[in-house]
Amino acid sequence: MSEASNTVVEAIEAEAQRRKPGKAVGPILKLAPYVGRYKRMVAAALVSLVAATLSTLAFPMAGGRLVDILREENVNQTGRFVDQYFVALIAVAAMLGIASASRFYFVSWIGERVVADLRQAVYAHVLKLSPAFFEITRTGEVLSRLTADTTLIKTVVGSSASIALRNAFLFIGATSMMVYTSAHLSGLVLLAIPMIVLPLILFGRWVRRLSRASQDRLADTSAFGSESLNAIQTVQAFTHEELDRERFHETVERSFETSRSRITARAILTALIFFLGMSSVVGVLWFGMKDVIAGEMTGGSLAQFILYALFSASAFASLSEVWGDVQMAAGATERLIELISTAPAIAAPERPLALPRPARGAIVFDNVAFSYPTRPDTSALHGFSLRVAPGETVAIVGPSGAGKSTVFQLLLRFYDPQSGRVMLDGVDVKQADPVEVRARLAVVPQETVVFGMSVGENIRYGRPEASQDDVRAAAKAARIDDFIATLPEGYDTQVGERGVTLSGGQRQRIAIARAILRDAPVLLLDEATSALDAESEKMVQAALEGLMEGRTTLVIAHRLATVLKADRIIVMEDGAIIASGTHDELMRQGGLYSRLARLQFTGDILGTGPTSVALH
Repeated sequence: MSEASNTVVEAIEAEAQRRKPGKAVGPILKLAPYVGRYKRMVAAALVSLVAATLSTLAFPMAGGRLVDILREENVNQTGRFVDQYFVALIAVAAMLGIASASRFYFVSWIGERVVADLRQAVYAHVLKLSPAFFEITRTGEVLSRLTADTTLIKTVVGSSASIALRNAFLFIGATSMMVYTSAHLSGLVLLAIPMIVLPLILFGRWVRRLSRASQDRLADTSAFGSESLNAIQTVQAFTHEELDRERFHETVERSFETSRSRITARAILTALIFFLGMSSVVGVLWFGMKDVIAGEMTGGSLAQFILYALFSASAFASLSEVWGDVQMAAGATERLIELISTAPAIAAPERPLALPRPARGAIVFDNVAFSYPTRPDTSALHGFSLRVAPGETVAIVGPSGAGKSTVFQLLLRFYDPQSGRVMLDGVDVKQADPVEVRARLAVVPQETVVFGMSVGENIRYGRPEASQDDVRAAAKAARIDDFIATLPEGYDTQVGERGVTLSGGQRQRIAIARAILRDAPVLLLDEATSALDAESEKMVQAALEGLMEGRTTLVIAHRLATVLKADRIIVMEDGAIIASGTHDELMRQGGLYSRLARLQFTGDILGTGPTSVALH
């Protein structure tokens, strides 16, 4: 594993430990359906737990029996028993080793499998949620639930659950054997256990809180140091070295003070563990020896009882420690179940209407009114009506915030309008399956998205079943095949996270190739050539014109060439259409379009100089 990967894993684990615990452990029961899928593994884990517990409990009984045998007068008989007992104990030790390994394997397997299934279920559900969900929920929070929360659950189901079950079985078994060996001493031990364990639990929680605080302070130190060093030129340019040194010194000192408190608490806890543990053993021995002297029990029975008491106490203490993990996992489970239970705002109706075949690409916006969920009092569109004929190219222009992108959002059915209808090929998109609607649309967004995979896979994103020849043809049409040929592994070259190894123009041409490969009847272009230089723009514009031929095309914030060649231009302002026509017609009308054109278009058409970049 690389150093970067280790850093990511450590960050996830640290984040997991800082998550808030649940107020109740009931939510963990909601994991039962995921665990229940693997009944055989659960049964195998339980068998291993029982076998390991019985093997462990056999040692005190054998030890007590050996002590009593050694007191017998027949030395020869005693020797034979000793040999038999130690051979039997070796067999029990082997059984304990196998059972413990099996228990660890089965329980850990179940934990890893449940978390894997849970992550897949959460991710698959999140993919179905509409953009409205992400308006009110940070993506970072969703990713945190997928990583930190599932890490906590894995800790409990795969590790803590194994420890808890083992100690629960051991506590029940050891306590039962204590009562069987000496009910009198058992009563004394059971009364003493709470008085011993309670201080340990309280101090243990204190130590955990301080450990977590120490991690946070250390994270603060690392974050501040990383931030200032990454901006070292700015620090030095503003002569901020001394001030930053003082701030870093204060951060380090706070971290030290927190660590010192943690060390002190840990030292007190260690002293308590030794004192209370040894005092309890001495106390039981004290009363037990009196029973032995009085002839009420044998020395072997006392030794057997002491071992069972130690097993019981250690098991109980371990259970109390695991309880904190269980509470943390309960909180994590609650957050994940809450995410899975979130109903998608956009979903297919129970009986969706099928879109007609073959696809025509007719688009209708009928008196649409829409406000975004986070801005219910602000109208993004109102009284918006637009008809686009199959094969028609319509350019949408207007100032920022006019509602241009909202038109795309509603057509893609990322949102539903509060009133009015959006129709594709005569079918209201609310009555159709969103997957079928989006399958008829190809999008080239303004903010190009390139995934951390190969160049070929990024282009094939438009049509996953496409052949390599189809991918190459789309790349050629987007004028990027020549560049791909120069890459070390051609179409198999990895582009890095978010396509960091590519230039903006290269990423945009990959997005265009993706849209070409999709071969959808409706094309949505959102400033599709904004990141290209003049030469690349000319080539891609030619490719886009070929792609647009015979397709219904909506273009937002387009280049001059697209504006001039559009069948129709609609001008939007404040969520409504205020003008419509060709470029020449709108220029003659004056108004908003004419003002925008004179601000953003230059060149021979307006008689003021060379061509500018774009019309917004």
